[in-house]
Amino acid sequence: MTDNTHHFPDGFLWGGATAANQFEGAYDQGGKGLTIADVSPGGKDRIKTLFSADYPLEIDRANYTYPNHQGIDFYHCYKEDIALFAEMGFKTFRMSISWARIFPNGDDLTPNEEGLQFYENVIDELLKYGIEPTITMSHYETPLNLVKQYGGWKNRQLVAFFETYARTILERFHKKVTYWMTFNEINTGIGGSFFSVAMRNEGPQANFQALHHQFVASSLATKIAHELNPELKVGCMSIYATMYAYDSNPETVVAMKDRNRMFNYFCNDIQVRGEYPSYALRYFENNDIELAIEADDLALIKEHPVDYLSFSYYMSTTISTNPEHASAEGNFFGGTKNPYLKASEWGWEIDPIGLRVALGDLYERYGVPLYISENGLGAIDKPDGDFNIDDDYRIAYLRQHISEMEKAINLDGVDLFAYTPWGCIDLVSASTGEMSKRYGFIYVDLDDQGQGTLARYKKKSFNWYQALIASNGRSLTE
Repeated sequence: MTDNTHHFPDGFLWGGATAANQFEGAYDQGGKGLTIADVSPGGKDRIKTLFSADYPLEIDRANYTYPNHQGIDFYHCYKEDIALFAEMGFKTFRMSISWARIFPNGDDLTPNEEGLQFYENVIDELLKYGIEPTITMSHYETPLNLVKQYGGWKNRQLVAFFETYARTILERFHKKVTYWMTFNEINTGIGGSFFSVAMRNEGPQANFQALHHQFVASSLATKIAHELNPELKVGCMSIYATMYAYDSNPETVVAMKDRNRMFNYFCNDIQVRGEYPSYALRYFENNDIELAIEADDLALIKEHPVDYLSFSYYMSTTISTNPEHASAEGNFFGGTKNPYLKASEWGWEIDPIGLRVALGDLYERYGVPLYISENGLGAIDKPDGDFNIDDDYRIAYLRQHISEMEKAINLDGVDLFAYTPWGCIDLVSASTGEMSKRYGFIYVDLDDQGQGTLARYKKKSFNWYQALIASNGRSLTE
């Protein structure tokens, strides 16, 4: 008899995701150098300058605040936080290593042992509870010196600096860490994101040159990992926005397809398939983009593709060619307002079914295991006098998205092996530099001005996620 019970695979990796620059704090302690995140202002000015040509390269306390500098002080509180993750039942924890905590200037000849020891302590604490670390090598944390002295990723020299960094952390931790990711949301560099390519936006030529250097650097890291241990798993990581054509106008469909393949597929095509796709080569030709590609680059990329594909999913995007259609105000990727979807407090359209579509599209296209490394609802949580937070809205969001994941696995045959919701503990938002935009299962008593006790409190969603993990997803139907 066929078992029609829908469930998640045995050994499915439930967990949570963070980034060093958003929750670690101690930005100037332990021998750490400054990163691009350390000069990124908090508040609404951050998003205004993220894709600009005049992104600030200095700390300017007279005009800005810098919530990242303190984060939630995971640097000093990691044992307490990891104990809470273990109580929830995490199977994995996605974290990043700050490059500048290992090589303060990025081009240093020797690593900072104090930084290496800190991450070893964190990894050992995770392993003590049976939590598998997943480490992102570069999560919007390029050392600031590499921007000032070399101009960011458009400079070929950063490939060698990254290779040294990747080799250092892989040699140090490869016996303790199986799962790695190279560059976080790499495809945001297509539009010139300062966080991604670590340079002020200079246009498509520089952006795609910077991305090429990251593709080479990613392949080098993958090569090193597999030489150390063929069983290590190295993944790429991109942001994915399921795209719809607003109507059946063929021009709209073509516009959607063009945007979809350059944003959602371009970087993945190269890192998973190991070669530049034909549509990208024609795009370069039509837009007078000439990449400086060294003799062995394409062979390296071809010979060392990633083992799995990881992506973040927060929203979908609807494309229209009709200028009279209302724009999706607040939607991070723009587009037209989708009349069938509601939006978060920050205007991000909520589309659980779009996650199932994304999983199906990616698995059918690439045929490699998938890892959802970010997903979640940024919302304003209002605790009562005892710091109880009834975040039923977050539970509903996660339940709907996880239900679509289950359908993708059991109805569509997708090989999905991990899910790490974003900001499993409250941290500083990357897009707005705010604490008030909260994602976590754990509330941190800290406001946008850095005021608060830093005490941790379990939200209602903490117990919900704990039960979900314990049942391996079966509690979705209870």
